[in-house]
Amino acid sequence: MAATPPPPQAPPPPAHSADTPVADTPAADTPAADSPAPPVARRVLRGLAELLLMVVAAGAVVMIVGRLRAPDLPDGAPDFELTDLDGKEWQLSELRGQPVVLNFWATWCGPCKLEIPAFSDFARENPDVVVLGLATDGREAELRAASKQLGIAYPVIRADAETIAAYGVDTLPTTVIIDADGQVHTAHTGIMLGPQLKLAVSGAR
Repeated sequence: MAATPPPPQAPPPPAHSADTPVADTPAADTPAADSPAPPVARRVLRGLAELLLMVVAAGAVVMIVGRLRAPDLPDGAPDFELTDLDGKEWQLSELRGQPVVLNFWATWCGPCKLEIPAFSDFARENPDVVVLGLATDGREAELRAASKQLGIAYPVIRADAETIAAYGVDTLPTTVIIDADGQVHTAHTGIMLGPQLKLAVSGAR
């Protein structure tokens, strides 16, 4: 009986020589790298811009509320004649021709003490504007001590009851800004810091 010949075998795959190009194997999909974070400087500038907007908005709110709480004064500033701690007499009507800032305060008033440095800086930087601190309490010795402790750089006057009533002051601090013609330009009740004071006086020059 004849034997059945074995089935033919498939030839081995040809060997690749060094000169035979090998097809590139498609790489698996690689996830895209995360987008680079914005530069630190850009983030800082954006944060500062947001902070500035918040400060401006807060300042605007304080100004609006301060004006709403301010006393209702006549167009012409009520005149007075008072003496400061150094013995100098001040009559408001004689100050025509230059803006005047009247800051009503008291030795017990916390917000008054907070704003006094700004008023002192303003008085030193603006010699063409008369700044007067009208104290609603305290004897002369107490006012001298408070003036020295707080570094007040403008005349301090003990306001009498008539002047306090004429300006309708029932909440402290209250600031009244009078223009060069002796007219009430604006009044503000509550703390008033440097930028607010400068802005308010700028319209009275």
